[in-house]
Amino acid sequence: MNIILLTHSRELDKTSNTGTLVRSVLAERARLVVWRRTQPDPWLLERIEQGKVALLYPGKGSQPLAAATAYDSYILLDGTWQEARKMFNRSPYLQGLDKVAITSEKASIFQLRRNQTPGGLCTAESVIELLMAQDEIVLAEQLQQKLQNFIEQHTNR
Repeated sequence: MNIILLTHSRELDKTSNTGTLVRSVLAERARLVVWRRTQPDPWLLERIEQGKVALLYPGKGSQPLAAATAYDSYILLDGTWQEARKMFNRSPYLQGLDKVAITSEKASIFQLRRNQTPGGLCTAESVIELLMAQDEIVLAEQLQQKLQNFIEQHTNR
């Protein structure tokens, strides 16, 4: 399983961005692509065209993660919830993708930002859920530990 972090440009300079943790744990299996409204990334468009790519996005028409077994790659919208909605709404190439939703029993431990969506997870937590669903327990635990450390470091400032 590969992760494509479609990242809002405002997210790149934020010290609270957990996409960096995902890339550090998954290495070559995670790729950062900067979202540009008027210039979609050619590599991303080609990857979508090849198939077996799903968008991790909650809402109407999304299938539960447990049922999403036919995908090699998942696109995650890496930004605030408001930025993610904007990215989705302004990117027709995303709207045509199969959508997968995570319904986690656990509340998010990520409280470093305001305006969190109830039931919403940060980028790293979403990838942890994906890894667990794929039985990649060791990687999920590594990412969970990095996230815990990250949160502790940011709250002790």
